[in-house]
Amino acid sequence: MDATIPPLIYGTAWKKEHTQELVIKAIRAGFKGIDTACQPKHYNEAGVGDALAVLAQEGFKREDLFLQTKFTPLSGQDPLNIPYDKKANLCIQVLQSFEASKKNLQTDYIDSLVLHSPLSSFSDLEIVWKNMENIVHRGEVKQLGISNIYDPQMLQDLYDIAKIKPSVVQNRFYKDTGYDKEIRNFCKTHDIIYQSFWTLTANPHVLKSTELIDLSQKYKKDPIQLFFSYLHQIGITPLTGTTDLEHMKSDLESFDIILEDSEILKLDSLFE
Repeated sequence: MDATIPPLIYGTAWKKEHTQELVIKAIRAGFKGIDTACQPKHYNEAGVGDALAVLAQEGFKREDLFLQTKFTPLSGQDPLNIPYDKKANLCIQVLQSFEASKKNLQTDYIDSLVLHSPLSSFSDLEIVWKNMENIVHRGEVKQLGISNIYDPQMLQDLYDIAKIKPSVVQNRFYKDTGYDKEIRNFCKTHDIIYQSFWTLTANPHVLKSTELIDLSQKYKKDPIQLFFSYLHQIGITPLTGTTDLEHMKSDLESFDIILEDSEILKLDSLFE
């Protein structure tokens, strides 16, 4: 059964030794979703688990949180710090990575397990996906997804061979890929949640646009809040990695704004 994905997810990439304190801060501020990965190169997954242990003592229940982690293939790992046996076959690597994630996160199940990036061959991608499906069948994962997939045909091919269809696509949301219009249309048609990262960093021109600033004045909200509200209304779930408590609280207040259809169309023009 698919997990319930909150409208905004706290991203933990690059937080390093500050991961625990920032995840505690984010969840106390009201975040319900946390994104991490079994990839020591960019994530401190154990820091997320330590945060959840502290929060559990404060009464925050695991079942009230959406916890998403990733299997990262060898190509995305630091050769000196790989969280599984690099000489093992893909089946074993997926299982070892997942067991490491459960241990790091101090949990016996994951809401969303995401393949961090497609593998170099589609046959290898299929092997990894089938082994991720096996973990779902064991009852330890609620849903599957894939990240950094920018080829619509590859996504179609994966969807076709998958017995458990992807529930999540997580991609960079930026101009270089045409804002993933074709990928996003596929997601909408196939009931897949499109998660965006690099949402703010890659789009300063959007945040400074006259269209967004005018709306922020109308609704008495800041441009980031308007941007997140717009994304939510067009079916995108953004990740944010802010380290500032006030920004965390502000970001979470984005979703009480209901933009008019004409306003959504006006903002659509920024992504042509």
